[in-house]
Amino acid sequence: MLSLFPFFKKKHSEEELDIARFILQRFGYRPNNLDIFFEALTHKSISNTKGDVSNERLEFLGDSILGSIVTELLYLKFPDEDEGYLTKIKSKLVSRRTLGMIGHEMEIIKVLRYNQSRSIRIETIEGNAFEALIGAICLDGGYRSAQKSLKHHVLRKYVDLNHILIEEIDFKSRLFIWSQKNHLLLEFEVISEINKGTSWEYLVAAKINGQEYGRGIGSSKKKAEQSAAQETLELVGEP
Repeated sequence: MLSLFPFFKKKHSEEELDIARFILQRFGYRPNNLDIFFEALTHKSISNTKGDVSNERLEFLGDSILGSIVTELLYLKFPDEDEGYLTKIKSKLVSRRTLGMIGHEMEIIKVLRYNQSRSIRIETIEGNAFEALIGAICLDGGYRSAQKSLKHHVLRKYVDLNHILIEEIDFKSRLFIWSQKNHLLLEFEVISEINKGTSWEYLVAAKINGQEYGRGIGSSKKKAEQSAAQETLELVGEP
């Protein structure tokens, strides 16, 4: 387990210790240079009045690093899915709404430095600060530290990946996620394909661990797979 013991050997203010504890508890990372994390937690509303550097540049950095890490994670997690599918999931995971939710769940507001007298949408600046903190971890400890923190701490503690994905994805994707979660092999088999002159009709069966469940008909294999997946979800009790 990580400890702040080496950090405590030096003399720090209470605010510095609070930030160090926060980073360790929420991100599983022990900070070295606290100045970077002060910047990550400084909103422009207070930087304009106190002369501190705001977290906007670190937010820009964190946005790119977060995108890169999430892209790699999804590439490895869904080896059989195409670029369009991966792009859709990535967009959902790095959306403003999701990042705001993560920042809110982390309670970043407790250590965020901002002008409380101004009317500011808290979840927005928490989400921005979250990205800035990812950028700060990368600068302070390297890309691998940011990757490890996100994979082993942030996503495990603060993100229900299956729930986020199921909200806006198609039947085939939902069935694929359900199968992965239950450690089951999902396959789609084309039973027949009929040429109707100006169009084709495909009959596809969804199989789980070799056993046939739902069937679907469509003018393309993809449409037939969607129909088969929808019927299968209903059969397994996941409507």
